[in-house]
Amino acid sequence: MKQFTITPEELQKSAVKYLPQLLKMPVIAAKETLQHMTPRPGTRGRVVLGEIGGSLQIGPYDASRIDESATTIKGRVLETFLGSVIHEFDPNTVWPTIYGSLTTQGEALKDVNISRELLSYLAAQLGKHLNLAIWDAARDDQGTTTKDLFDGFDTIAAAEITAGNISVAKKNLFEFSDPISSNNAVDLLKACYRAAAPELRGQKVKMYMTYDILDAYQDDYQQTVGAAPYNTRFEKPVLEGSNGLCEFVPLVSKTGSPFITLAPQGNMFYGYGDGLAEEKLAVEKHHALLLQFVATMFFGVQYKSVSPEMLLIGKLATSSDNASSGGAENQGGTENQGGAENQGGTENQGGAENQGGTEGSGTTTTTP
Repeated sequence: MKQFTITPEELQKSAVKYLPQLLKMPVIAAKETLQHMTPRPGTRGRVVLGEIGGSLQIGPYDASRIDESATTIKGRVLETFLGSVIHEFDPNTVWPTIYGSLTTQGEALKDVNISRELLSYLAAQLGKHLNLAIWDAARDDQGTTTKDLFDGFDTIAAAEITAGNISVAKKNLFEFSDPISSNNAVDLLKACYRAAAPELRGQKVKMYMTYDILDAYQDDYQQTVGAAPYNTRFEKPVLEGSNGLCEFVPLVSKTGSPFITLAPQGNMFYGYGDGLAEEKLAVEKHHALLLQFVATMFFGVQYKSVSPEMLLIGKLATSSDNASSGGAENQGGTENQGGAENQGGTENQGGAENQGGTEGSGTTTTTP
């Protein structure tokens, strides 16, 4: 391993020199999820994402006719929050870790500024946690982690469901009847997609899900279709029956999510600062041996629209949902599956008088 000497002065100068690139590194490191969404760089605080609607129509020529239909702009607020971190580190113990990172490896290290590479590695760690928080983050002013910084997509969706803005009646919510498994995934995912509004189905959309759900779909597909001539590969990147318009997007960040999300990429916005004045990345020395990595940055996410033409939330069923739907009377209650009168009552199936009781054996009042 090539040996490097890293001084605090080198790190401090690199932090200043490469600041724009370093501030983008957390977003780049979260690309597993963010590559399937739409960026809005330079976003500070609250920004309104407008959705224009209306019903303007042309009709037969009439010089006196004036269209009085309303043109509306439905605004949704994309809010980015300023987050911060101060991390103490010893450069002599941190820099060897970049050999195992995805930032730069092997021979490429010979031609890079090792101080910049070390700072990129530290900044990328922030992106790793941003990636995992995209869906289930919930803003908490008193919090200390990335998941406390902003409201994630699932958190926003849950709030809109509670508010009644996303519902089955509005056709932007689909409730799965059963938990998804390798025995029913094909039918259930097709049912979800077909519940979407025609306008949503008529454009390219992404179905954001967990890897487990995609695995279940692929396994079920093989069991269902088998060796059909058109089944030429195991991997299924798109939903069958969608004319190639519905792309599966399995994400680690979706793990544990209660929802499948169906939307075009242009409806999924994330905002970040991209070098705004309040953002910083610096290295400071306040200790004889340790340095401080100091970073502040903006980040937040939002749906541009929750209308059925742009979004469908699939609410997953759980095993507990099924259990709660089968009370005692439906799933083994006394009267239905072995109650005294129906399956072994005294008179019907061999009560004491019928099976050898002192007085009842062979009496004329019993049924053979």
